[in-house]
Amino acid sequence: MDDRTRAIIEELRAEIKRLKERIESLEQENRRLREELEKAQQQMARQAAPFRREERKKIPPEKHKRPGQKPGHPGFYRKEPDHIDQTIELPLDNCPMCSGPVTDLERMEQVIEEIPPVRPRVVKVITYRGRCARCGVVESHHPLQTSYGQGAAKVQLGPRALSLAACLNKVHGLTMRKTCRVLHDLCGLRITAGGLSQALSRIAGRVQGLYEKLIADIRGSPAVFADETSWWVGGPGYWLWVFTTPEQTVYRVEDSRGSKVVQDVLGEDFRGMLVSDCLSSYDPADYSKHKCIAHHLRAISKAMKFPGTTDHTYLAAWGSFFHAVIALHRLREVLSAEDFMAKREAMERWRDDLLGRAVGQSGDASVKNRLVKQRAHLLGCLYEPAAEPTNNRAERALRPAVIARKVSCGNKTERGRDCWQILSSIGATCRQQAVDFVVYLSDHLPLTASPG
Repeated sequence: MDDRTRAIIEELRAEIKRLKERIESLEQENRRLREELEKAQQQMARQAAPFRREERKKIPPEKHKRPGQKPGHPGFYRKEPDHIDQTIELPLDNCPMCSGPVTDLERMEQVIEEIPPVRPRVVKVITYRGRCARCGVVESHHPLQTSYGQGAAKVQLGPRALSLAACLNKVHGLTMRKTCRVLHDLCGLRITAGGLSQALSRIAGRVQGLYEKLIADIRGSPAVFADETSWWVGGPGYWLWVFTTPEQTVYRVEDSRGSKVVQDVLGEDFRGMLVSDCLSSYDPADYSKHKCIAHHLRAISKAMKFPGTTDHTYLAAWGSFFHAVIALHRLREVLSAEDFMAKREAMERWRDDLLGRAVGQSGDASVKNRLVKQRAHLLGCLYEPAAEPTNNRAERALRPAVIARKVSCGNKTERGRDCWQILSSIGATCRQQAVDFVVYLSDHLPLTASPG
């Protein structure tokens, strides 16, 4: 093989190597572009801003909780209803296949719950209007009447139908159109989304007194749990507040995240304990307070990852302190009053000892500064039995609203805002008190009923 041939072969080998490198580079670029395209497509399918969860706040897959209840929970089965409407017995005198005799009969029972076809009950109500020499214009009324509409507005929904619509929309979170569709498909009722919106606003106005009574009940509670989240009323800049107890829940939508909302709802004379996170809006009110321990523990875990925070002794001591507070709160019922007070005083000394220590690491300083500010509110749950160590009760009360927000972002108008906060508060309270919301609301809608 001459030198020229060798040169050509080397040149071809170099060209082949260059082309392979080029192909590999293009394949990597192709994979990168495919991944970016897939991410872009996923991004388009995600919930729209402004309520999308930030990537940094997502829980990594390896830390996801196991779905379902905890292992060892009691089993569930359908319990037999408290009434039987019909009993059907099917004797087995002969074999259904050959008509021969049957022996060794064994009785078997099943209870079947079935929903019969639903057809609207239509009632024509004829009332009269006249003049009384003493009282002026008077009218006769029927319990099914919820308004004075006449003419084009004379065909109306009764109080139970309206209450069911309110339950589907405000309690179970169906949209207006889906609520109308369910009422039509399952109950045979025809109503438009616009008509339903106006009807629900009228209902909210009718039961305004019930909402105000809920606020009064909240103000008289020994402990109130509060939280807030962003909301939408025709645009951003609004906040949904929740104030809840084991028996009542009040939702409030305001264009403010300031302390005035807290004082407007609870009043200046609130004598209970306010359980909340460490948002500064809860600080100005002159109430007894307890700050959520779960938020403190999260702050401690976050501080352990601060740059330069390698010695976790101080932060771990605070973690042990807060877990001890939770344990002591749970033991309140089994300890004597003297023993409980002694342990509470020991917790106070432990708190003051931790706050008095000198710290140098950035994570230690961050947690200490946070807890120094909240020193008076770290042990509130040990002074008020109704106060719980965490603010989880308020966070759970916000969860249905957050789910509804994923669908609609909030409300479109101020009237829709008022309607939502009134009916959702009553619905949540009915669930807490094991009261049938549909029955409760329908009892307050007739013209002859008291509005509150």
